[in-house]
Amino acid sequence: MEKKTYSPLACDVEFFERELESFVPDRVYDAHAHFHHPDFCPSALSTAPATAGYEEYQECIGWLLPRRNVAALFLAYADIEGKNAQANEWTAAQIARDPLCRGEYFAGPQDDPEFVRQEVKRLKLHGLKVYHSLATTTPTWEANIPDYFPERLAKVAHEEQWVVTLHMVKHRAVADPDNLHWIRHYCRTYPGMKLILAHSARGFQPAHNLEGLAELKGLENLYFDMSANSEAMAHLAILRYFGPQKLLYGSDAILAGCARGRCVAVADSFLWLHDTMPIWNSARHKALSPVLVGLEDLRSLKWACWAAKLKDSDVEDIFWNNAARLLRLQVCVSA
Repeated sequence: MEKKTYSPLACDVEFFERELESFVPDRVYDAHAHFHHPDFCPSALSTAPATAGYEEYQECIGWLLPRRNVAALFLAYADIEGKNAQANEWTAAQIARDPLCRGEYFAGPQDDPEFVRQEVKRLKLHGLKVYHSLATTTPTWEANIPDYFPERLAKVAHEEQWVVTLHMVKHRAVADPDNLHWIRHYCRTYPGMKLILAHSARGFQPAHNLEGLAELKGLENLYFDMSANSEAMAHLAILRYFGPQKLLYGSDAILAGCARGRCVAVADSFLWLHDTMPIWNSARHKALSPVLVGLEDLRSLKWACWAAKLKDSDVEDIFWNNAARLLRLQVCVSA
């Protein structure tokens, strides 16, 4: 393992003990995690290790979830053109080290579906990760879902009963009519596919979830991971509309375990507060010490579970059982 450039601070340890120790179950399945490598996905943070594989992930997740037994679904990703194959090979090699870990193949809109089918099977992966950065739309942040997740890939995912993690874009996320149309169409037309909307339906502005999620009720193959979202109302909207069996814990580690701050809803959008911004000493009553993003996300999930009056068994579903069922893990889950 390369030399560590970041580690938890006393404020992180104290935060977990105060806010989360009694909330987080002993067993956790992280349904949204990533590896990084300088050859295909350079880290966006100077504080994160440049090469982050299975060992680095285990160290990082231990900062967010100390003393917990953790397995994960890793989403392959490349942000250097022409490096998708390398990212997929790396992800497959890393997850092979843990029989409970799973991985998703990073697929682009130009990929041949039969080639994707063969590669997912060859690499022993379990579904697809699709992302707007491969769309030809300008800007890609306004791409329609088929621009980066074409229907021919959804058809293969249906036939193979794969999971697909979708980070939707467009300004209003799940409140956008085009996004709603394509999510409904894909889920109804391809029921064998299990679609996971990342970041609590990208509900960084929870008003979008409150407005749009009602239009998706009744889709049996639709799920959500709450990764990198610090807005409790975004998770609560999912719990109210879909129940606790459709929400999955996700860390978005390694980044969420090496970055400090949180995402904040503002007006009809949101912004990220990072520890490099000159705002933390502006509070008149006390200097602020931002904690790891992943800890803020966990606390927001705790608040949502409390507001929804969930039972302990519901919380255990969110942290393990839902993912175990979805990924067909050969381990015992609660009835």
